Amino acid sequence: MAEPLDARQQAMWRAYIDSSWALQTRLEDELRAATGLSMPDYHVLVVLSESPGRRLRMGELAGRMVFSPSRVTYQIAQMVKRGLVRKQSCADDGRGQEAVLTAEGLAALEKAAPLHLATVRDSFVDDLDDHEIATLTAVFSRLGPRLRPVTPLLTQGNR
Repeated sequence: MAEPLDARQQAMWRAYIDSSWALQTRLEDELRAATGLSMPDYHVLVVLSESPGRRLRMGELAGRMVFSPSRVTYQIAQMVKRGLVRKQSCADDGRGQEAVLTAEGLAALEKAAPLHLATVRDSFVDDLDDHEIATLTAVFSRLGPRLRPVTPLLTQGNR
């Protein structure tokens, strides 16, 4: 059994959980109200916009999103219905599928990005000093790779 958290650790953990959920909720609510996009929609659009050819294999997209293959398949299917992305066979491997950013998806991202940035700044970044930004960057840069699952399902699924 894991050792209980001491009072300082418990206070840190509760503050993190409470504020991270509140931040995620605010980001989601404001993004959806202003643009109709959900946070997963927005994240897919960002990841695809930053990828070569604005496309990624479904398995690689799942890994970057930290989604299961079935969850990314569902997410992409919903976005295909709205014209934000399209799904097509991989050029180099006809068995694999890629998610491809459409012109409509790029336009939606370009419209949403400034609004989302304003919420990120107002709700989080602008309340931090340089030392806090450096500390959070160091902590989450160290933890992030360790927290991401490395499994055959995420790296090879939905190819």
